[in-house]
Amino acid sequence: MVTKGNALSIFALGGVNEIGKNMYVLQYEDDIIVIDCGSKFPDESLLGIDLIIPDISYLLENSDKVRAIIVTHGHEDHIGGIPYILKQMNVPIYGTRLTLGLIEIKLKEHGLLRNTELNPIDPELNFTLGSIGLSFFRINHSIPDCVGIVFDTPEGIVVHTGDFKFDLTPVNEQHPDLYRLAEIGHKGVLALLSESTNAERPGFTPSERIVGAHIEDAFTKAKQKIFISTFASNVHRLQQVIEASIKTHRKVALLGRSMVNVVSIAIELGYLHAPEGMIIDVNEVNKYAPHEIVVLCTGSQGEPMAALSRLASSNHRQLEILAGDTVILAATAIPGNERNVSRIVDNLFQLKANVIYGSGSVTGMHVSGHASQEEMKLMLAFMKPKYFIPIHGEFRMLHQHRLLAETMGVDKDNIFIVNNGDVVDIHNQEARQTRKVSNGNTLVDGLGIGDVGTIVLRDRKLLSEDGILIVVITLNKMDGKIISGPDVISRGFVYVRESERLIDEVNAITLKAINQLQENKITQWSIYKQTIKESVGNYLYTNTKRRPIILPIIIEV
Repeated sequence: MVTKGNALSIFALGGVNEIGKNMYVLQYEDDIIVIDCGSKFPDESLLGIDLIIPDISYLLENSDKVRAIIVTHGHEDHIGGIPYILKQMNVPIYGTRLTLGLIEIKLKEHGLLRNTELNPIDPELNFTLGSIGLSFFRINHSIPDCVGIVFDTPEGIVVHTGDFKFDLTPVNEQHPDLYRLAEIGHKGVLALLSESTNAERPGFTPSERIVGAHIEDAFTKAKQKIFISTFASNVHRLQQVIEASIKTHRKVALLGRSMVNVVSIAIELGYLHAPEGMIIDVNEVNKYAPHEIVVLCTGSQGEPMAALSRLASSNHRQLEILAGDTVILAATAIPGNERNVSRIVDNLFQLKANVIYGSGSVTGMHVSGHASQEEMKLMLAFMKPKYFIPIHGEFRMLHQHRLLAETMGVDKDNIFIVNNGDVVDIHNQEARQTRKVSNGNTLVDGLGIGDVGTIVLRDRKLLSEDGILIVVITLNKMDGKIISGPDVISRGFVYVRESERLIDEVNAITLKAINQLQENKITQWSIYKQTIKESVGNYLYTNTKRRPIILPIIIEV
């Protein structure tokens, strides 16, 4: 039990000091509300891992108290973990229409849609979950239908901004509700949780609308096919690509599963508008002249298996990039992805394509979806919170947001920079941070959720570095004498035919170890295997300075 007495508790299970897998939790007595349920992709150290989601041990221990998951918007780092969480605990999901549409795609893939309760929300909706009232406000981001959340608790009002910026000229005409924000602040905000991604950037984040003119200009100048890669979820950008294609008399083909899924659901729900016949199947591209085609594809972050990566390596089954084609990367590389993006750009230049890439501020092909410093100050000015918890960002971003809050009049003793699992308890409107709940990463590998741990990852790392050596021995079941072997199989360690002397020595060491064990009347196979591992391992390290995984296999016949 996190709460003591009637305290209000706020904590994160993901999203602090990291980019991705956002999950925040608000609890009052026996009512728990979860905000977002994201995922993030693994780095190169997590070999074979497909996805990282939050550790929900605490929620599972208190599953009878979890009232709902409220989703602020439809980006992967806010919805990617939902199918995996629902497999462990079935709770209602609340989100805007587009957000629920994107979640539905995931639930269908996992066979969960029929058994999941999905509840639409909008900025005008008010309802209660247990002892906590909920209402919402519209905010801008790089995907439509984003909301911030207002929690009306017995302790006071808590506001979670979600990811936001203030775009006063949005592409989709969904303006931020500044009057509503002022109204919330006028009522009095006990605690504000506000995103910090761009806390180091001064000024205001430019409007998404300015990107449209740059895309249209590039389309006008292009002489052959155009390939443009962006985040599939950036529906505003997709709309701008369609509008530029209309003006330059081009058809649009979609490449990449996520791109096809998002465009399909966005058109179905009315968030994306394209004339009849504008979007064509990728198999129809060759029916048109090169100057009549735009290919809208995934892979702006250099993902190895995404459409753009396969195109850049001339490894796509249906399309190829030819000399003179124009390739536009309408996104800025997320930190950590720069190397992959650079490799793709190099490959594109080798194909003699005209490549438009780099920082969005330079090319004009991208603007951030996150608030810069002046917008963060504006949010603080609207809310005027007693307590402030910066969220969504690495520690330096949270620290910078803290300094901004101090300049806006928030008492520095009332600002909490918390790590995942740190609990802020508020009782009688007095806040303290003294406790933690269980937290961490849950690794998803194929269909397995959390079944890959540090030992398995260590073995994978050893396999990737030094390979494996399998030693097979066949013994007589009656007298324990060797019938055949040792037979040595090497994978990723040495090539057996070129290392016969080394393999012969491994065989000799194995035979010596077995004979010595038999002389000592030892019959336990576990001791045999451990002795072979140690004897062979010591020899190999002395002679090769490598430590392959050694797997002895003893067969009785």
